[in-house]
Amino acid sequence: MRVNENILISSLTTMRLGGPARYVLEVEKPEDVADAYGFARQFNYPTFVLGFGANTIGHDEGFKGAIIINRMRGIFEEKLENSVRLKVMGGEPWDAVVEYACNRNLTGIEALSKIPGLAGAAPVQNIGAYGQEIADTLVEIDVFDSVSDTFKTLKKEDLNFSYRKSILNTTEKNRYFVISITLELKEGSMAPPFYNSIEKYITENNLTDFSPKGIRAIVSKIRAEKLPDPKEKASAGSFFKNIYLSDEEAERAESKGYPVYRGKDGNKINSGWFIEQAGFAGKVLYGIRVNEKAALVLINESAKSYNDLSKARAEIVGKVYDKFGYWLEQEPVEII
Repeated sequence: MRVNENILISSLTTMRLGGPARYVLEVEKPEDVADAYGFARQFNYPTFVLGFGANTIGHDEGFKGAIIINRMRGIFEEKLENSVRLKVMGGEPWDAVVEYACNRNLTGIEALSKIPGLAGAAPVQNIGAYGQEIADTLVEIDVFDSVSDTFKTLKKEDLNFSYRKSILNTTEKNRYFVISITLELKEGSMAPPFYNSIEKYITENNLTDFSPKGIRAIVSKIRAEKLPDPKEKASAGSFFKNIYLSDEEAERAESKGYPVYRGKDGNKINSGWFIEQAGFAGKVLYGIRVNEKAALVLINESAKSYNDLSKARAEIVGKVYDKFGYWLEQEPVEII
């Protein structure tokens, strides 16, 4: 375990905001995880588990506790009769996992290409994009339980997955540290119908390759056109969650001309559409720019404080509610 003191959270998160963390603990093997929690407990410090920092916001006052970062790497493959299981260490970059699977012609996570973050964070908020989500393929996760100080295996059904939620960020938030995740994938290709933006790209470019590599290439191009690279522009990725509707709510929304997507994961409206319609696309608020091509993404262009971000968020959320009657919910978590 590597122990670092007084590290700026702005240097650990892609939104590049946040004061100093008292300690940053980097764990490189499972035993380090128990040591990290023991270290924090010894000094009565709160803990916060941080991955790549792409879905996380720091506060100006910093964090008077211990941030724990997963540095465990590795992908291990098990061939079953009709599928392949990948056991992935939590510190593995998520997109490297997708690339590995696509190179093996394994389908199930190819639409999740180019999502910034670490594998261990994927089940926490049930990452999803373009019609796939991690819950579709996840079998189990190995965790450290900070309450009982024991290592456990949690099955998919234990995690209570829903849209951008699991017990890991709701009822059992901050309890479990994800050591590894196990996915079950199959050889073959994604079956149509495809998600709207993928279908549109296929049609416009007259494409016929729907293999994992083919879909990964499509998704990568779509994301590159719309979403800024957090390494180049300070951003937390999708800042607002999409809005999910019941069938009755979806019908009412459609009657008003709102674009409702009806998919296997439910009825939803892209929050970016409301932000665009409210006139925010491309605008700069308190140093925060609303991305022109994907308005649910906020870019830190010149903001220096969490307060700047807070004011920009409040203005967007308030105007969207006043105009459309929907409350936008923030997706990134905050280190507090």
